[in-house]
Amino acid sequence: MVKSSKGFRSRSRGTFTKEVRERGLPPVTRFLREFEVGSKVSVRIEPSDPHGQPHPRYQGRTCTVVGKRGRAYLLEFLDGGKRKELIANPIHLIPATGGPKDA
Repeated sequence: MVKSSKGFRSRSRGTFTKEVRERGLPPVTRFLREFEVGSKVSVRIEPSDPHGQPHPRYQGRTCTVVGKRGRAYLLEFLDGGKRKELIANPIHLIPATGGPKDA
């Protein structure tokens, strides 16, 4: 028997598959996006750019921007009550949408 691969992108076929008309690189403005410290962002991994890509287990996670490391952002979130930090390039982040509005 052959052992299954345990690489960084293993078991992520569904997560990293784009629709037919979305294939290729996104617009340049997505690479140059800026976020303020303290703002909320969601991790949305861009499969066509592996640089500064967080682990696929954090896909869809909402985090708070706490700093910058070069051109990447330092993110913070709670995972099971523990505070964790994540580093990701802006191409893999989108601004978090506000939840339901309070009346």
